[in-house]
Amino acid sequence: MSRSNLQNHALKQSITVRALRDEDIEALSNIESESFSMPWSADDFRALLTRDYCRYLTAIADGEVAGCCGMTVICGEGNIDNVVVAERFRGRGIASAMLSKLLAEGEEAGVEAFTLEVRVSNRAAIHIYEKLGFVSEGIRPRFYEKPTEDANIMWRRK
Repeated sequence: MSRSNLQNHALKQSITVRALRDEDIEALSNIESESFSMPWSADDFRALLTRDYCRYLTAIADGEVAGCCGMTVICGEGNIDNVVVAERFRGRGIASAMLSKLLAEGEEAGVEAFTLEVRVSNRAAIHIYEKLGFVSEGIRPRFYEKPTEDANIMWRRK
């Protein structure tokens, strides 16, 4: 294996994706505050643990909470509600790893279509979503606040 392949292999080896746990919530709340202008609170995350129609995953990298993603499932469709990775862990494939597992778990549970909104300016996220099979199907004008921005509506269907 080349040195580059060894480094990539080591990065992937140090990432674990598992179900969200109560002990992850404070760290996730901090990551949200660092990442978004309108972050979810610890109470928002805590409430997810009580909802059987929500599925949230946490990424652990180098022994630390590195991010999370999750969805709400309604009528056979999964709405990807949140994807966040701490800035210091970005670029390591964590968002893709979390989303891939979330999509697989959703499909196993019978979810037939997945949707999400993403800021039109968030090219990095859009690229990840496209690699996972999502396609743009419209724009929600002025969907986001702080700053006001349109949302790209993306879908992945069977």
